Amino acid sequence: MILPSVAVLAAANILNNKVAPRLGPLTSTLATAALVAMARRSGLSWQEMGFEHGRRGAIAGGALAAAVAAVYAAGVALPRTRPLFHDERALSLSRARVLEEALVQVPLGTVLLEEVGFRGALYAMLRRRHGTVAATATSSALFGLWHILPAVDMARANPALGALTAGEAPGRLDTARVVAGSVVSTAAAGVLFCELRRRRGLLTPVMLHLSTNSLGYLFARIAGKKKKEVTGAA
Repeated sequence: MILPSVAVLAAANILNNKVAPRLGPLTSTLATAALVAMARRSGLSWQEMGFEHGRRGAIAGGALAAAVAAVYAAGVALPRTRPLFHDERALSLSRARVLEEALVQVPLGTVLLEEVGFRGALYAMLRRRHGTVAATATSSALFGLWHILPAVDMARANPALGALTAGEAPGRLDTARVVAGSVVSTAAAGVLFCELRRRRGLLTPVMLHLSTNSLGYLFARIAGKKKKEVTGAA
């Protein structure tokens, strides 16, 4: 069931990024259901898929989400790091669309599939057959590759963050380097999420992932307002 699971993830990735982005919550929910069904059919228990440690996972996830909020607040407050939050994908949206992204698209279209898919079903299948290290390495590598298409959009929408990811000056952005940097950084994040999932269950990485992405929209808007205030004052 490992290869069919990867095929489901690949199809969902293309649909969500290139074919029908607004239908991401529906596509991701259906893909998640398919992956869980495959994992269960292969004999995996709910506990093996990470559905455990609910209370401990919520406490750890809540603490990590609060830390993300604090880091974002500090980043927006400091002029040197504020440009990292100037993301046109958020700044170009209406208030209603921002709420849709933060409260619907991110939870259902992104976090649900990525966490239950990569850290739940796929990780559990790999772990049963090849062990924890191989499961972490393989699922994290695939998670990095999963972000190739979003990285191309990031290079256009957020030059400062794209330059930081690529390790070069904002004026000399090379999309290929942004994509490579994004793949490496998200694969590393995948390793962290796998370890959190192993120790605290799926809920912890879900809450960390959700806060990182959803709060990103909120703080991008705050950074945009501050930029306008500074420009107006000048």
